[in-house]
Amino acid sequence: MRFLQYLPYFRSQDVEVTVKPLLSDIYLRALYDGGSRWREVVKGYFGRILSLLAARRYDVVIIEKELFPFMPAIAERFLRLIGVPYVVDYDDALFHRYDCHSNTWIRRLLGRKIDSVMRYSSTVIAGNDYLAERARSAGANKVEVIPTVVDAERYQPKKKSSTEASIVGWIGTPQTSRYLTPLLPIFESIQEQMSVRFIVVGAREQDFSDTAVETRPWSEETEVESIQQFDIGIMPLQDSLWERGKCGYKLIQYMACGVPVVASPVGVNCEIVEPEKNGLLADSMEEWDRALRSLLSVDFSVRDSMGANGRKRVEEWYSLQAQAPRLLSLIRDASRQSP
Repeated sequence: MRFLQYLPYFRSQDVEVTVKPLLSDIYLRALYDGGSRWREVVKGYFGRILSLLAARRYDVVIIEKELFPFMPAIAERFLRLIGVPYVVDYDDALFHRYDCHSNTWIRRLLGRKIDSVMRYSSTVIAGNDYLAERARSAGANKVEVIPTVVDAERYQPKKKSSTEASIVGWIGTPQTSRYLTPLLPIFESIQEQMSVRFIVVGAREQDFSDTAVETRPWSEETEVESIQQFDIGIMPLQDSLWERGKCGYKLIQYMACGVPVVASPVGVNCEIVEPEKNGLLADSMEEWDRALRSLLSVDFSVRDSMGANGRKRVEEWYSLQAQAPRLLSLIRDASRQSP
């Protein structure tokens, strides 16, 4: 989402791009299935060393977060020493993986690692102001905010039937579905009194057995269709340092499909959601209960209006079409810089 979806635009502008992922799809499948991943990690690190040694063939290197997780910023410093400018991109508060780690030695050895990566870069691209402020405090040469976006041509609103039960939906991963747990009693209470279904896409079925929640599998091919079925999209979060670095991608997906939203007022969510215009913010459990009941009770035309406002906001700022020229300009500028 932060880079690969921009590639067709880059190539249409005569920019040659080589993609070198650190880890393979085999690693990702093992991650979600609980299998062994060490062999793929070793292969990935070795392959990245080879890529690093060939870096001089490129005008600029674009790094997603860091080159070697849980290692010092030696590789990034190496790029600087050999005169290859690099742009580094963040859509999560990755620095808190190290400076807030439970292991004392990791905090001591790597606590300021990401600050070094930012400082050595030609440009830091941040998904929100929280991440950008960290880059500025680290002494980064140039910092720009580019939100996480969706392709507005792929994500489209779809007319929903007013005769069916309303659907409150969430999309994510098994690792993030834990944010839904505090809301389960609210879901059950609302469902006892209103015609509503609660559907989560991408969570494990066993994590929500014997609850009001229906689970659906995630796939890239069906994610837009899944969101188009929602009448309300939700993004609950806890308020911690890591969550303040998130970029609100779920909200942007919902809004692109013309779906009004309810979200926790954490980090960038407060910028994306315009209360009463494209959704509602809910902090306490009481506020979540009130917000969901409110949107479920209003006339369909009210939700449609809020959804249309959200769609317009995505088109203007949170879309691939709006941000692609900005991103390409930043990368071209960085390629002309000398480290």
